[in-house]
Amino acid sequence: MLIRRCGAVLAAAALVAGAGACSGAGAGGTAAKTLTIANALDNNSFDPTQLNIGNQMQYWSPVFDTLLSRGKDNQLKPWLATSWAYDAKRTTLNLKLKSGVKFTDGTAFDATVVKDNLTNLAAGTGQNSYMSRSIATYQIVSPTELNLKLKTPDPGLIDYLASVGGVMASPKSLKTKEVATTPVGSGPYVLDRAGTVAGSTYTYKRNPDYWNAAAFPYDKIVIKPMNDLTARLNALKSGQVNATITDTNSLADAKRSGLTVNTTPVNWNGLMLMDRDGKLVPALKDLRVRKAINYAFDREAILKNVSHGQGTLTTQIFNAAGDGYDKALDGIYNYDVAKAKQLLAEAGYASGFTITMPESPGFAQYNAIIEQQLGAIGITVKWVKVPANAIIPAILSGKYPVAFMTLGSQSAWQDIQKAVTRKSPWNPLKAGDPELDKLLAAAQSAPEAQLPAAMQAVSKWLVDNAWFDPWYRENSVYLSDAKTAVAMGAYNVVPPVSAFAPKE
Repeated sequence: MLIRRCGAVLAAAALVAGAGACSGAGAGGTAAKTLTIANALDNNSFDPTQLNIGNQMQYWSPVFDTLLSRGKDNQLKPWLATSWAYDAKRTTLNLKLKSGVKFTDGTAFDATVVKDNLTNLAAGTGQNSYMSRSIATYQIVSPTELNLKLKTPDPGLIDYLASVGGVMASPKSLKTKEVATTPVGSGPYVLDRAGTVAGSTYTYKRNPDYWNAAAFPYDKIVIKPMNDLTARLNALKSGQVNATITDTNSLADAKRSGLTVNTTPVNWNGLMLMDRDGKLVPALKDLRVRKAINYAFDREAILKNVSHGQGTLTTQIFNAAGDGYDKALDGIYNYDVAKAKQLLAEAGYASGFTITMPESPGFAQYNAIIEQQLGAIGITVKWVKVPANAIIPAILSGKYPVAFMTLGSQSAWQDIQKAVTRKSPWNPLKAGDPELDKLLAAAQSAPEAQLPAAMQAVSKWLVDNAWFDPWYRENSVYLSDAKTAVAMGAYNVVPPVSAFAPKE
């Protein structure tokens, strides 16, 4: 591990030993050439089949290029793929590729490499392996061109190519024993093994042969996993890191400390009404009951008092930057306790009923609100304690009819695959409806010009049928120091390394 010592300051701060205040956040000379980030999570893997979005995207984005990328306006742009186009049926995607790109082991990037990576991902077990599974066959036209032949139309595929689905690694590295710890990409940086200690510090140095070096102003990137929010905030305030993710509770402190507040509304907060078929709680099969739950919550007050007003009220799960969002839907379930009680009475539940929910310490600030506001309309909550690190497996287990969640949102079709279809992991009780199935099929096969309307029709059905109970889309808060500019994206809670630059 590479350790720099800067006197008593770092000697007293072993947490950030390494490229900290001296090399990462200091001013003048070579200091501006190093970016030091504190991350809320540790890296899970560099294996391309195991890569995640969210916080862990920052670990792999320095070393791996993707086929497509996103600009500051959230629009897709060429990267390793210089152009892309569907046929009329949207079952063949043509990709033209950049020439002259090499991986850090000397392997040339070409159409065969694209095939190798996409087939490897589809065969993997990671949570994002679905991103290339819609591809049936590959037609290699030339070293710089190929056609992806799809089993059926996949409206999310192009979006995936700018994410984990488009990550390109050297094919020689994909099946090695070191694939999880030694990334071999064509990206702007390479992992510096001498400066890296798993779980503590990940150091990246420039790839000297990178094809687009001008887009990445830093000579070195250092990422430090720090699970504790207070530790991350203190490291930023003391100049030991340049940027980190926090939460809305940190805003006042951040502003007093002169930090720059960067936000993006990616996650929606609210209830997952998973038992829509009434398998666990028969009452939830009745649409009137699910609508009553939507009317029961004072979204505006929760946003103000829990998230300090940092967010936007919503009743739909689709990202406002995506093609399924319809602003007109957001005013349908305004807070109305009397209306909620009336609906329960009409459904035969005037005396209420009981639901069981997982209780996680990570969502403790919401538990009393949920209990009180559901209780006000006659629904009793029975809590089952679940450790913070087990809450997602608990929700996905199918044991609970309802759960609170803050769930990330990307493109509409990606959200549909994640939480709406009968096979979606975030639909653990596998609820479905023939009318919804028809809308999903229409959206899947819709021509590009008609795709937004088709996705919005799905969103309207989900809202009208109260399949979820979203309250608001909370701003993800990302803080940076006075020396560092950050451009936030619409689909991820933290920015990739390409979104950072020294302030002039």
